[in-house]
Amino acid sequence: MLVMLQFSKYQGLGNDFLLIDGREDQLTQQVINPDPAWVRKICDRHFGIGADGLILALPPRADGDLRMQIFNADGSLAEMCGNGIRCLTRFLADIEGDLCVQRWNIETLAGIICPILQEDGQICVDMGSPFLDPESIPTTLTIGSAGLPQGECHLGGTSLHVAAVGMGNPHVIVPVEDLESIPFENWGQRLEKHHAFPAKTNVHFLKIHSPTQLEIRVWERGSGPTLACGTGACASLVAACLLGLSDDHAEVLLPGGVLQISWPGRSGSVFMTGPAEPIFDGVLTPLLSPSHAEVLPQDDQII
Repeated sequence: MLVMLQFSKYQGLGNDFLLIDGREDQLTQQVINPDPAWVRKICDRHFGIGADGLILALPPRADGDLRMQIFNADGSLAEMCGNGIRCLTRFLADIEGDLCVQRWNIETLAGIICPILQEDGQICVDMGSPFLDPESIPTTLTIGSAGLPQGECHLGGTSLHVAAVGMGNPHVIVPVEDLESIPFENWGQRLEKHHAFPAKTNVHFLKIHSPTQLEIRVWERGSGPTLACGTGACASLVAACLLGLSDDHAEVLLPGGVLQISWPGRSGSVFMTGPAEPIFDGVLTPLLSPSHAEVLPQDDQII
């Protein structure tokens, strides 16, 4: 018997995700532990639905209300995603038909994350404390004078001064004077796979407008250029604070919009506040089902 797989598509500042509800343990193992080729196919913007990633809402394994499992557009498993968890939060509220103030304890590979849907529709997420120990990020960069991993990454004839922060997933932050003049894609894809980051890394080029206004361009691990990255905005604020470039609360401008990020007292949890909105609901056709996964060209295979 053919089972039609329902999904919803949501976006947070243009960072878009396919969401599938499996909290009643109704999903098959082909969906819960998917073939990366299937994830690539449904996330492909020409051959599939199109998204920056796939998010599954699953039964909890411990004390959470539910568990989030997220896959990047290339099919790789991700530890956490700030925009993704805001989209999941709004998805849960929409399913339950109640947009009043609500809170969830969501299990992730980065630990329990606690988003709150506020009365104005914005979602505030306690993202937990940043990881500043090199091994926990992970990175081979060593702790510098600012109290976080710092150093130089050599890209051919170019040396970039960088800092690294973990938000349950790895981030490298590169302060620059001008976001428009840098070779964004070249640097982004090379830093993602740089040997200083054994688990690869998300890449953020950071421009300081003022101590309370930052701007970043995002190259996400496993997805490439995206319009926003919530964990990256948090990591960028932490790095900017420790480098003496910003206050502990700032608005972070991304190509898809604005996030409010705070790190009160420069210790403890980082808080992220921003929107998430539904785009559409649908069902996967048989040709897009997990049993019909097929290999699509990777970026380095496209001529």
